[in-house]
Amino acid sequence: MRKFKDSGIEWVGEIPADWEMRKARYMFIQRFDKGNSIELQLLSPTQNYGVIPQWKYEELSGMVAVKLNEKADLMQLKTVHKGDFCISLRSFQGGFEYSKYEGVVSPAYQVFYPVVRIDDGYYKYMFKDRGFIEKMNSYTMTLRDGKNISFFDFGNTYIPYPPIAKQQTIAAYLDRKCSEIDALKANIQSEIETLEEYKRSVITEAVTKGLDPDVKMKDSGVRWVGLIPSHWNMIPFKYVLSERSENNNPVKSNDRLSLSIGLGITLYSEKTTNLDRFKDDVSQYKLAYVGDLVMNSMNVIVGAVGVTNYFGCVSPAYYCFYDDEPDNITSKFCEYIFLSKGMRNVLFRLGKGIMAIDRGDGKVNTCRLKVSKYDIGHLPIPVPPIKEQRRIVEYANQVTDEINAIISDREKQIETLEEYKKSLIYEYVTGKKEVL
Repeated sequence: MRKFKDSGIEWVGEIPADWEMRKARYMFIQRFDKGNSIELQLLSPTQNYGVIPQWKYEELSGMVAVKLNEKADLMQLKTVHKGDFCISLRSFQGGFEYSKYEGVVSPAYQVFYPVVRIDDGYYKYMFKDRGFIEKMNSYTMTLRDGKNISFFDFGNTYIPYPPIAKQQTIAAYLDRKCSEIDALKANIQSEIETLEEYKRSVITEAVTKGLDPDVKMKDSGVRWVGLIPSHWNMIPFKYVLSERSENNNPVKSNDRLSLSIGLGITLYSEKTTNLDRFKDDVSQYKLAYVGDLVMNSMNVIVGAVGVTNYFGCVSPAYYCFYDDEPDNITSKFCEYIFLSKGMRNVLFRLGKGIMAIDRGDGKVNTCRLKVSKYDIGHLPIPVPPIKEQRRIVEYANQVTDEINAIISDREKQIETLEEYKKSLIYEYVTGKKEVL
């Protein structure tokens, strides 16, 4: 039976008797060089892929990073050599990442390298252990307070130092097991994406073709809409819903509303992330009433649109629209119009900004493309009679709820697998379990 000893460190607990605990500053040294790597290329530290060239990150993720093509610019960035680790100065979520490439990184990262013999793979996992991450975060204040993550704090933190053979064995085992878990997660994520695509297709079909398969059709005159029922009309959006531009000054509501893709409108007070985005002075915002259709002008192209169930204030970057129906059915119908695949493609072409990637699978990453109220207002949309709008919205709600329930179940499966992976990493990098 293996013998254990107390590590003396709360987040580590007991470790095998032949393991050591060492301060990180006796194992790693910070690198301060600039632009003198063997290959002068911009690297991107990522949680999923490690530290990789920017072009490779864009290829794998479908996202655009900041481009620095001039050699003079790259010479001012921090040097990274193979085997170096990087950490963001401003946040710590997924552990330190180590590089298999030569290059440079933004000054927003700290770079450090080992001065004792280690297995990079073992420490890649050790630095991803949730206990270690919590320890690093305990040194920092909130981003609003402005304290960076300090190499000094890291250097004075005790971390496990197993025999090198054990490091190599643990790294190889975790590589294999984590790859298996990640493959399962990828398959489930692919299923989720298929369900999302099916949902968008059902919504598009319902809001452009109606629910009667035998109805007489006519050409809408709009390419993405195609044929519509002959008794429907194509009407510019500005004549379907009215714009609401009521400022919250004097203050009528202190309830700040948040618009999230997939979640729609929620109370900002219930959010647990991005809590520094709103300003404290709510008089700077505009009002949204129950039943209003709210759009984020910067992210409407990726589905940041929803009908609110709350009265409150929203960012000046949001658009608010309303109808005169007691049940706000036209607002709800228009919500589905703007969530349809065809409309999102139109909005993408209208967007004006600096960063967006069309992945070619109906998805857009990293979008900050603003669509103007003028352009939105002049978009012709299919408008059925009110009674038919109600039937379509009821149907779309039912389908959406059913698909979302399946998606939620799949997301829980991914969360379970991720928790299992975290537990696995902890058990092996701290020696609680031994690779047999």
